[in-house]
Amino acid sequence: MAFEASKKEWSELYSFLRLLSDGHVCAGTPSGEVCVERPWKVVVVQREEHDGTRRYLIDSENVRIVGEKMDKVVPRTCFASAADLILEALKQAQSDEVTSPDGVEEFLDDIAIYDLEAKTEDRTDYHIGFWDMQAPLVGFRVFSKLSPMIPLLDGGRAANLKFEQTGVKFASPTVNKVNQLETPNEVLDRMRLIERLGGTLKYSDVADKVFRSNLCMIDLHFPRMLAEMLRTMYYEDTTRVSELTARIEDINPLKIKDELIRKHGFYRYKMKQFLLALALGMRPAKLFNGTDSAVEGFIFIDGDGRLKCYHKADRETFADFLFSNTRFLKGALEKDKYGYLERENGAYYFKLNAKIGFVKR
Repeated sequence: MAFEASKKEWSELYSFLRLLSDGHVCAGTPSGEVCVERPWKVVVVQREEHDGTRRYLIDSENVRIVGEKMDKVVPRTCFASAADLILEALKQAQSDEVTSPDGVEEFLDDIAIYDLEAKTEDRTDYHIGFWDMQAPLVGFRVFSKLSPMIPLLDGGRAANLKFEQTGVKFASPTVNKVNQLETPNEVLDRMRLIERLGGTLKYSDVADKVFRSNLCMIDLHFPRMLAEMLRTMYYEDTTRVSELTARIEDINPLKIKDELIRKHGFYRYKMKQFLLALALGMRPAKLFNGTDSAVEGFIFIDGDGRLKCYHKADRETFADFLFSNTRFLKGALEKDKYGYLERENGAYYFKLNAKIGFVKR
């Protein structure tokens, strides 16, 4: 009997089956292309299944599945056939829920896979061993353009940055007028209304003290830089991280020397460090001390179903890819509690939310 699962669930399973069938994964380029000249040989994939940890050992023709209750050999061609069927279903699906293709459920039952997404505590989707069996296993997360992608930074209200409303003192009716304004671009229109009423929004602080400290690990002045990027996103309707960073280089909110900006690439470097930190473990509400998490790299699936690998061992390529392929997102106002004037300690503050995800194309 066929079953349904989300595109994200199918995508993770697809990448797993494709790794086992191909026995390699190509490195990704800074621009997001597949570098076919740099295949990384995959010899083992470790995944958390319903019955515990399993290792999938790859040889020239077969995959040996080893677990607490399993020791079985399956031809790699079987994994390839299942991966092809899932890929076709993902490409054809019109909604987020995708029905299992004919033959796939039977294959999954045969190899005892019942969870399409691995259940882990460390945010890894699976671990990969490259080149030989003695190599250490590397934790990876999967991102797929065949499905909605989880954000790189999705901190909810913990990722809010505060702007103090100065200039003139607003009475309660004026504050209510601002907060009750509802338009298709209500955050921007509320900021513009504040300005028309004689107010000014001046960066104040990060709303959450843990996130503030995490941002300061990048640079003591990075919170101000991030705040100006959020402000610019709304006023100039620009979301790409690379384009916003270029604008910050012109605006220069930290008032640093032009030589540091142009020759050393200060703002660009700080943004890349931030994106790498997010990729490798930083979260807004969790204390970050600069130590990487169990996630050491990403497996990306492009629109054609090709896999590409980014790993922290090649930090420059990984950082360049993140910088060129991410954008700021606008979260839900009610859920993330931003975009309105709020009284705190006798002053009014307007919050903007930091949320970063991958570009769609």
